Amino acid sequence: MADTKDKKQILEEKLAQSRLGGGQARIDKQHEKGKLTARERIHFLLDEGSFEEVGALVTHRTKDFGMDKQMIYGDGVVTGYGTIHGRQVCVFAQDFTVFGGALSETHAEKICKVMDMAMKIGVPVIGLNDSGGARIQEGVRSLGGYADIFHRNVMASGVIPQISAIMGPCAGGAVYSPAMTDFTLMVEHSSYMFVTGPNVVKTVTNENVTSEELGGASTHATKSGVTHLTAANDLQCIEQIKTMLSYMPQNCEDKPADIAYNLSDESREVLETIVPGNANQPYDMRNVINGIIDEESFFEIHKDYAENIVVGFARLAGKSIGIVANQPMSLAGVLDVDSSKKAARFTRFCDCFNIPLLVLVDVPGFLPGTDQEWNGIITNGAKLLYALSEATVPKVTVITRKAYGGAYDVMNSKHIGADMNYAWPGAEIAVMGAKGASEIIFRKEIAKAEDPEAKLLEKETEYAKMFANPYSAAERGFIDEVILPKDTRGKLIKSFAMLEHKAVSLPKKKHGNIPL
Repeated sequence: MADTKDKKQILEEKLAQSRLGGGQARIDKQHEKGKLTARERIHFLLDEGSFEEVGALVTHRTKDFGMDKQMIYGDGVVTGYGTIHGRQVCVFAQDFTVFGGALSETHAEKICKVMDMAMKIGVPVIGLNDSGGARIQEGVRSLGGYADIFHRNVMASGVIPQISAIMGPCAGGAVYSPAMTDFTLMVEHSSYMFVTGPNVVKTVTNENVTSEELGGASTHATKSGVTHLTAANDLQCIEQIKTMLSYMPQNCEDKPADIAYNLSDESREVLETIVPGNANQPYDMRNVINGIIDEESFFEIHKDYAENIVVGFARLAGKSIGIVANQPMSLAGVLDVDSSKKAARFTRFCDCFNIPLLVLVDVPGFLPGTDQEWNGIITNGAKLLYALSEATVPKVTVITRKAYGGAYDVMNSKHIGADMNYAWPGAEIAVMGAKGASEIIFRKEIAKAEDPEAKLLEKETEYAKMFANPYSAAERGFIDEVILPKDTRGKLIKSFAMLEHKAVSLPKKKHGNIPL
């Protein structure tokens, strides 16, 4: 009996030590910075009492540099599984109070184990990153640990949702794991990501830059597009993870959960007055989105990056959908390098996880200029074209105003596999705007006219009447129906219901070669 009691006491002491991590002083310091500890983050992320820890008593194997005297249980990362709103998930949270969260061989093994578990049981994996990088005392073993994690990120891609929250430092090789997951979130003023830090940048390029300027949440949300969402603090970040997860299925063989919804009068009069009569006047496409979807269900992704396109999740009659929409409020809604990449990435995620796509179109074309051409608008625009062509989920398009040139093709046209295509009565579908087209087609006639300006206006009106409308496209079957704006929601509900069991067989191949 005494023996059993001693073993029980030893176990309790070890578990207590693993939960304390680097000690109370370091936990207090974490709180002083406005950050939660690893265990607190897991506590707020998962349902009460659902967390089951795996590997609580793991320690590192390093004996050099006095590390044999610093054997802390858990080795700087808390791993396990639990539930979020009743849904099973796997999770790991790096513990900055233990060796600065630095990744060791055993630290990496714990993360790999929980990722393998997530793959086996088909559930999302959530990583809460807060680490100073590789544990230098272990040399190549820690680098190998990173590579083991990277490999699993790739193997899990498109199989289970992967979400990364950057809740502290994330530098060097550590940044590539979050970059390969589906969504990355960052906490403002307490997290940063970069391959090389400010000191290295200063040495190599002589640039003076702070960690926040180089790789803070705002930088990656607006300039690089590395992060999809930012949060004011750890708790808000955790709530964003929970909300985002609610739109996703458990894995690629599952479908997102529906929310109960009773159909009634789905007409939305508010949609009748959003698009201005003047074709050159901007409007906020988010107003169109909110007029179509279930009330307050839009969860925008990448809000502050490439603002000329809007992407995000929403619900339509209780069902999860993904939305890709041109934004006339920014650059008139043109497609450029950044917006093409943003929309392509989101499209591919939705296709991976059986989330139907709604594409709202008001696009005057691709952004012209040397900057765009030299930065690869051709291959980057092709990414969106490829992604929408490849997607096999239900795809429905609504043209609200302009659909010009190659951008008409790219924005989920009938020609690249859209299932249903609608247009509002004022939609303009043509190679280019009436004025530009008239200047080319009727150039000689306009030049010979007594009043060239009047003749141009006459020809512009003539061209617009012939081509800049949805009816020519509808006559050829490129538009399935011209609908009143107020009827859009009802039409979409019926279309997605009809397409719910859509099945497409792709040609047999190892994989396609998207223009990266």
